[in-house]
Amino acid sequence: MIRVVLQQAERTAAQSHRGAARVRYLGWLVLSILALVLTAGIAVTIGPADVSLTDVTASLAGHLGLPGAAEVAPLTDSIVWQLRLPRVLTAAAVGAGLALSGAVMQSVTRNPLADPYLLGLSSGASLGAVCVIILGVAVALPAAAFLGALAALVATLSIARAGGTITPGRAVLSGLAIAQLGGAGTSFIIFWAAKGDSYREILNWLLGSLAGSSWSSVAISVSALVLVGAGIVLSATRLDAFTFGDTAAASLGIDVNRTRWILLGAVALLTGAMVAVSGAIGFVGLILPHLVRGLSGPGHRRLLPLTVVLGALFLILADTVARTVFDPRELPVGIITALIGVPVFIVLIKSRKAAAWS
Repeated sequence: MIRVVLQQAERTAAQSHRGAARVRYLGWLVLSILALVLTAGIAVTIGPADVSLTDVTASLAGHLGLPGAAEVAPLTDSIVWQLRLPRVLTAAAVGAGLALSGAVMQSVTRNPLADPYLLGLSSGASLGAVCVIILGVAVALPAAAFLGALAALVATLSIARAGGTITPGRAVLSGLAIAQLGGAGTSFIIFWAAKGDSYREILNWLLGSLAGSSWSSVAISVSALVLVGAGIVLSATRLDAFTFGDTAAASLGIDVNRTRWILLGAVALLTGAMVAVSGAIGFVGLILPHLVRGLSGPGHRRLLPLTVVLGALFLILADTVARTVFDPRELPVGIITALIGVPVFIVLIKSRKAAAWS
């Protein structure tokens, strides 16, 4: 009788703990969403020209055709709708996509240092982008970067497959080789053909920049995030299974190889789309998933949605700093993410959580 009572008490305590954890997580998620919306609105107001939140709201309401929209001066409306709002929305989508991709890569490869560019995607995208800039057809840059990222993925998987069964370790090593090859090709083109404006444009792209964001950039990044990212988030339970290894995942009825490569392909598509509009922005996909795990726990059903929101928030803040701290000059946002990411990475390495990395 006493044993039954104790077991019932343990179950009640466990349910109470899970309930408290769920409430705490929902609180973080709601707070993060509110912070994201407020930060995005404030970011649009920041710049050389004075724009208020009221102007931003009125401009947005007018373009969306909402009833009762207030009048906005044409110049202010152009600043909000054509310049700042597309940039902020692109930053949000790119930050969310890179953070989500990093979380998936770390889970699928069981490598806490994995990031979205692990399979050579960044070097392939960079090579494609540099080629079109040198040829003077920068209008094709997003398409060239996306195709370059996909070509790098195909090359990586082809090399990994040549050794027999594709494993995470073999794929990572193949990705490193392709990354070095793509980097060498990019360096050669820059050394041989880049000069003047093309050199500055290439450097700006390689360091990551959202300066040229437009509504087409918003369409590309948001579409990729919704279409591909939604599928990844819905795979949260399968990602949980990978945490315990391939054998455990297979015992749960998961086709390990098929699931792994579907997820890697989805990450490649998502990363390729983000790199196509922003250039190579580092540390977002590496750092954000680790920070979010401290708030959500290791379960992917909670980790992935919060990672998306905080990734968007982080890159909006980083880009706002990049375009204002040295006004009228503008820094590539990749410099800001590195300046923030490196110290955070060092703190993570030194923390108790680093014991799981060794």
